[in-house]
Amino acid sequence: MSTVPPLARSWRAGGAGVAPEAVARLVRELRLPEPLCRLLVSRGHDRPDLARAFLRPSLSDLHEPSRLAGVAAAVARLEQAIDRRETILVHGDYDVDGICAAALYTRALRRLGASVVPFVPHRVRDGYDLGRAGLRRAVEADARLILTADCGIVAHDAVAAAAQAGVDVVVTDHHVPGPLLPPAVAVVNPKRADCDYPNGVLSGAGVAYKVSLALARARGVSDDEVHYLLDLVALATVADVMPLRGENRVMTRFGLRLLRESRWPGLRALLVSAGLGDGPLTAGHLSHWLAPRLNAVGRLEDADTGLQLLLSDGTEAGALAAELEETNARRQAVDGEILDQALTMLGGWYDPTRDRAIVLTGEGWHPGVIGIVASRLVERYHRPTVLIACPPGGAVARGSARSIPGFDLLAAVRSCGSHLERFGGHAAAAGFDVRVEAIEAFSAAFADHARTLLPQEPVPDLRIDLEIRLDEVTPELVRYLAYAGPFGPGNPTPVFAIRGLTVDSATAVGRDRQHLRLRVRDGDRTLGAIGFGMTPTHGAQARPGAVVDMAAQLQEDEWRGQKRIQAKLVDLRSAG
Repeated sequence: MSTVPPLARSWRAGGAGVAPEAVARLVRELRLPEPLCRLLVSRGHDRPDLARAFLRPSLSDLHEPSRLAGVAAAVARLEQAIDRRETILVHGDYDVDGICAAALYTRALRRLGASVVPFVPHRVRDGYDLGRAGLRRAVEADARLILTADCGIVAHDAVAAAAQAGVDVVVTDHHVPGPLLPPAVAVVNPKRADCDYPNGVLSGAGVAYKVSLALARARGVSDDEVHYLLDLVALATVADVMPLRGENRVMTRFGLRLLRESRWPGLRALLVSAGLGDGPLTAGHLSHWLAPRLNAVGRLEDADTGLQLLLSDGTEAGALAAELEETNARRQAVDGEILDQALTMLGGWYDPTRDRAIVLTGEGWHPGVIGIVASRLVERYHRPTVLIACPPGGAVARGSARSIPGFDLLAAVRSCGSHLERFGGHAAAAGFDVRVEAIEAFSAAFADHARTLLPQEPVPDLRIDLEIRLDEVTPELVRYLAYAGPFGPGNPTPVFAIRGLTVDSATAVGRDRQHLRLRVRDGDRTLGAIGFGMTPTHGAQARPGAVVDMAAQLQEDEWRGQKRIQAKLVDLRSAG
């Protein structure tokens, strides 16, 4: 599928009103390329000290874990468990964040002398969150304490049931709490109403890292022992689409460095199986290569396989990574089949001028992959999208939803909550259970809500960070741009507009000739460009001799040992 939606994009210029004197000062004092200095100023790093701190962050920039509400009580109960030699059940979740958070806690607690049993629920058999399966496993393990990772903030009944069974619960989570906190001995969540922690968008593994750091300090153990777990935090932060700004960016940046030479055999094996054995790692490698492989076992099989991989310390790491590889291949086949069915359904009724949302129901669809398909439909149609998987002959269906910028998906699902059995999520993604007989009413209510919030046909914006000339595209600029990363939500990869370029050559390449390879020229300067999936949508504009404007990201490409600058096309227009 094309990575560029077949929709007209509105180019929105960023960096307007950038103070030229601030740019000149950065160029003068930091001796950086002028386009990079314009970018830094446009993103708020308009003084040399701010720009320097952004480009070269430090772990000392991280916030103190003691500022998290509930962390002192959590540390006290964990210390008690260690001192009393109590077994601790670490209860994660079946997505990448939950698996990484559970692995992080398990490694950190064992390093501190705790007896730990890690557990993640089965998506279909056990369902989401702390529940009967987790409590049963705690009783089987004779655990006196359950420590949740990336879950538990709304598990009131399960926490109360654990207390009745003589098991304490410490909840650590990052999802939105309800009106009341669960009756646990401690609740750590940066989204607590009474929490003044500066970063409210930590991942679940980020919260686990903070709690582990506070516990290590209480036990007199060096911070370095916990810092070595930042590779897990980086993977979780990127996979859970947390904004890469502030300390999230710092943790991800250092985690990416650690990941290349990770202490953990499972992560090293995962890199090799994903074909990422060499070269620098980016956030894109985590989101597009590593996260899907870990997610696949949680979607189709048992997420415990992924947890075993992350906790592996021996020769089984390679075999577990190979199992994830095979499961991910099956996942790709399953979601490809569902996507084809969804596109066929849409061909029968979808009208972009009328419909403000997409809601599709399929019998026999795998509930573990419908979220992926929903995301692909959002890319293609730029509409809030809901897919509902109905089990053959079952009474309750599972729904997964993805959104577009500016459309609060959780609020939309909540507005239809009377039709649902349960729901949860955030502004960009949500999930729910719905009785089969209520699907039609829910679908109508969701479509009505979307029409109310989106009275005009939504058109995707493409934010242009800077307009530059082709002669400003230099190896020095591309090299220094890497220091502004890692890139992702909250710190997007810079998009540059370069106008009035003549197409020297255009070639359709790749499988089914879907990708568009160009060489463009301005005077005696030339640049190679690649547009993934853009042959069907933009090939006609890119005929040799045509004059075009292109929006692109700049990257270093290596081919047969030779490094060169390449533009990764985001959009292409006829000039004029």
